[in-house]
Amino acid sequence: MTLPDQRTFDATLVARDAKTDVAVVKISASEDFPVVRLGDSDGLMLAETVIAIGNAYGYENSVSVGVISELHRTVQVSDDQIYYDLIQTDAAINPGNSGGPLLNIDGEMIGLNVAVRVGAQGIAFAIPVNQVIDIIGGLISERNDGATLHGVVGHTERTGGRAEFVVDQVVRESAADRAGLAVGDIVEKVGDIEVRSRFDFERAFLGKSDASELELTYRRGSESIAAMLETGRRAPASATEDDPVWTMLGVRLDPIASTDFRRLSDRYNGGMRVLEVRDGGPAAKRGIRADDVLVGIHIWETTTPKDLRYILSRPEVLESEQGVSFFILRGKEEFFGNIRLSSAQETVAAGTSR
Repeated sequence: MTLPDQRTFDATLVARDAKTDVAVVKISASEDFPVVRLGDSDGLMLAETVIAIGNAYGYENSVSVGVISELHRTVQVSDDQIYYDLIQTDAAINPGNSGGPLLNIDGEMIGLNVAVRVGAQGIAFAIPVNQVIDIIGGLISERNDGATLHGVVGHTERTGGRAEFVVDQVVRESAADRAGLAVGDIVEKVGDIEVRSRFDFERAFLGKSDASELELTYRRGSESIAAMLETGRRAPASATEDDPVWTMLGVRLDPIASTDFRRLSDRYNGGMRVLEVRDGGPAAKRGIRADDVLVGIHIWETTTPKDLRYILSRPEVLESEQGVSFFILRGKEEFFGNIRLSSAQETVAAGTSR
């Protein structure tokens, strides 16, 4: 890795997403480095001024200026690689610029330069930074094997320009469960890392052993709680019994990044992958299995854990004796059926009978 001052450092590849060609690289050094501030790509506007920085044609630290020409573009760059939901800009992004930042006028990174339209002038593309953060968070979670290292499944929630990491599920008897984390908590800090996204949360565990202790700060309502989290790779039992998704549906789910989901279906806006199915639960009885993608329940799409919690709180879902419809993707096929949800009492009784 070569820095602008020509110093070089050894670097190792931590993880790579072949679909987007986004990678996480770790620099081996004892010093801190300056880092770019991350912006919010959800609030971008057409004609907004942007700045691209890169290594155009081998010319280091080249800077070009343009505007946002369009948002949510789909671009096929090869037979087996398609980018979705890209930022289009007329800033000059040439060969060598890929991987460089696209900045706003405040110097915040709002995109990752990835592609140019061959033979055209003034047409280039960048992955929105919020997608990049989600992709990297997923890569590090897979590298960490988060379900067994810390036991948290969560998502980045962005509202009013503020980002927070919200806990969606806690694996029973995991490090997070022992530290007292519960569904709906907002993680604020792990060790010395301020947490504002799934990426922040996961990178706090990079390189940690099975017996590391990290100070954890999280918010529950208006209360700030501090606890010690001791990592460990115990086999996860299941999601916690206070998780309504586990209690009522009998599944543990993980949101799918929008860029990944669009490779599965263009009919739905999103979905969540089934990680675990509870034996004898409603989902198991209807044939739902691990790796299926839940895309809808009743009249609503299930794009995020927040959507699903809303659906499971609706009277027409809770009080239906006949059950409600569900929709899943299995590979490229779509399946649907009717499912009767469990109550908390039924779940406890089933667990007792075993």
